[in-house]
Amino acid sequence: MTTEHRPSAEEEDELLRLDRQLCFPLYAATNLLQRLYRPLLEPLGLTYSQYLVMLVLWEREPVTVGALQSCLHLDVGTLSPMLKRMERAGLVERMRDPQDERRVLIAPTAHGRDLHSAAREIPRALSKQVGIEENQLADLRAMTSALVERLGEAAEQDGHHSA
Repeated sequence: MTTEHRPSAEEEDELLRLDRQLCFPLYAATNLLQRLYRPLLEPLGLTYSQYLVMLVLWEREPVTVGALQSCLHLDVGTLSPMLKRMERAGLVERMRDPQDERRVLIAPTAHGRDLHSAAREIPRALSKQVGIEENQLADLRAMTSALVERLGEAAEQDGHHSA
């Protein structure tokens, strides 16, 4: 008969230290990245979240709202108001899918497409600011992408996936 090791209160408290959490360095990195992006995006009139939407649209347009939700891991309550603000700013247009009126398609406007060429310098400028070599950046991106995939699967299994 084996006995299961029950962690002591001290061991459990150790697990609750901020520096032991996976979420904290990811949270801090996201906040710091957004702070670095802000001055790069300001001339384009984009917020960081709007930039992410535009990246998807520049890559493939038009896109359904559902596809944007899934790709950006955003819920409809976050995405819809942002898309409405972007539409008012003349960045995107929303239209009904002619093949299925229930679906809304999002596409960049001419102004939104024009921002694409201005945005080309942003990744290089950010990389230069951060000072991470391209091979290190590729490794970090691959590891983070794998983590996002695993977290998405876990959320889906838990029924908390909002896409």
